[in-house]
Amino acid sequence: MTLPRASRPFVEFPAILRAHGFAVAPDQTIDFLQSISLLGPRDIADIRRAALATLAIPRERHAEFDALFQAFFLGQALAAPIEDEDGEDGVEAFEPSSETIEIDQDEGEEEPGELAASAELLGRRQFAAIADPDVLIDLARRAEKELPRRQSYRRFLDNGGTRIDLRRALRQALRRDGEVFDLPKTRRKTKQRRILLLIDVSGSMKDHSDAALRFAHALVQSADSVEVFSLGTRLTRITAPLRIKDADRALDGVGAAVADFDGGTRIGEALAAFLAVPRFAAYARGAATLVLSDGLERGSPEALISAVQRLSRVSWRLDWLSPLAADPMYEPRTEALSACLPYLDALVPGDRIDAMCTHVLSLARPA
Repeated sequence: MTLPRASRPFVEFPAILRAHGFAVAPDQTIDFLQSISLLGPRDIADIRRAALATLAIPRERHAEFDALFQAFFLGQALAAPIEDEDGEDGVEAFEPSSETIEIDQDEGEEEPGELAASAELLGRRQFAAIADPDVLIDLARRAEKELPRRQSYRRFLDNGGTRIDLRRALRQALRRDGEVFDLPKTRRKTKQRRILLLIDVSGSMKDHSDAALRFAHALVQSADSVEVFSLGTRLTRITAPLRIKDADRALDGVGAAVADFDGGTRIGEALAAFLAVPRFAAYARGAATLVLSDGLERGSPEALISAVQRLSRVSWRLDWLSPLAADPMYEPRTEALSACLPYLDALVPGDRIDAMCTHVLSLARPA
């Protein structure tokens, strides 16, 4: 398939970003093209904003991104890279302070999940088998009847309905010489409410992200409308691989798509990127939004608080599932999560698959 000439620069630019160490997924390239088509950009600044929003460029690498953007779209020259004096090739991760640190290969045996980090660590994840598959089988069996529903705009004939179907009544009158014996009534149909899952895959969630993703796969297979995104140092839409019926193949696809497993924690910036893309933000409108995270944010607290406020306004309900909440004595102590509490409908345990399944099946029940 040959790309239209006008589209080629917008496909080539993400490839250049990948060549310079930016983790840009194919799905993000498609989103970049669609945003350009949707915006109908008036100037180069619109293209830059679309790229920042859809390609999930980390804030601390904006200067690097701008240099590549200006070189590609405006023909400006780039400075040559400077080699290390000792000639060794290091892997760098950029911190929000604009300083850089080296990330070594895993040589020690540090306990995972103890500390949240803001550094970006890219890699591919292997998933362990689930210990109790019966929990997910039970979710699939109960999902159709117990997941939350909403009223549709479509209506159906029902004698106990709330609205008279005038068109049907007139047709009945024409057939019966003006007589209408029973006024036909209709009521609105119902459909399953969309569920939006935002899953933290950072290092502090390493012990729980496998369970969260297996829960997400079971929910995608069981429910009518589910959207799933991973959050870490970047935002990745992973709904497509989770639609594969076989769980192991689906999770292999997730492992290939998500580049920031077990890395840093910048939940606020990832949620801001989610809300900045109109197509993504529309998934939250009227949805049951579930954030699966411990809330150990190392980015800007203001970014997380602002994003949670906006999510709360557009969602039907916003629940936070934290593995730390499994402790009965747990109270949020981080500045960001404690400030977000007034905007949450519930803060519940999210340490086990059965706890996640129980909560999502209880959403439709009255409090």
